[in-house]
Amino acid sequence: MPHGAEGESCLVLESITKDFGGLRAVDRVSLRLARGQRRAIIGPNGAGKTTLFNLISGELPVTSGTIQFSGRDITRLPSYRRTALGLGRTYQITTLFPRLTVLENVVLALVGTDGRKFDPRRPVTSHGDLIMEARRLLESVGLWERRDEATRSLSHGEQREIEVLLALASRPRLLLLDEPTAGLSPAEARVLMGIVRRLDPSMTVLLIEHDMDVAFEVAESITVMHLGRVLAEGPPEAIRANAEVQQIYLGVGL
Repeated sequence: MPHGAEGESCLVLESITKDFGGLRAVDRVSLRLARGQRRAIIGPNGAGKTTLFNLISGELPVTSGTIQFSGRDITRLPSYRRTALGLGRTYQITTLFPRLTVLENVVLALVGTDGRKFDPRRPVTSHGDLIMEARRLLESVGLWERRDEATRSLSHGEQREIEVLLALASRPRLLLLDEPTAGLSPAEARVLMGIVRRLDPSMTVLLIEHDMDVAFEVAESITVMHLGRVLAEGPPEAIRANAEVQQIYLGVGL
């Protein structure tokens, strides 16, 4: 049975709209993700995909509509409250501290999500319990041996892997991945998507993806956005066969 085929809803969007002055970037989008579902959002540039992510994560306020997460209305909650409830996210642009080591980046993420107060006078590596958790995360992607290297020395693909680990530091129930394979080689993209496939099956994953092969391989359901609206939704094979999607985005003859 596919992830999320049955069971409670993890995320429910009802007629979400976002206006920037006279521009409507997201237009009455409704979306429902079951717990454990893997869903991809695709669409051309300007379709409103990242704006929708910013609304879900709380980095932008909605103009109208409601957002429910695990049965709770989070429409007006700030982003840090949503993180505390179990919502994790990555970004299109790398947000690592390039001069800090790999280990320091991961431990800082853990410090920021476990509720303890950060003391700038205390070395990050002095948190023994967090070091063990950081080791578990880094070993899961084969980067523990490079823990003492500055993150700027890593390849782009390895830095994207660290980005995912930082999002996983809070043990989220919902993980938002914003174009995780952007700028990666095919080999690097396969490694990163392997990490996504190995995630806890109870974790819900919503990703924006420009690479159609990746989207169709990883996601069990696809949502197509165009001009701020949902154009089509369904399993990958139905999206491939959708004539309107082929004409507007995917290209006839895919």
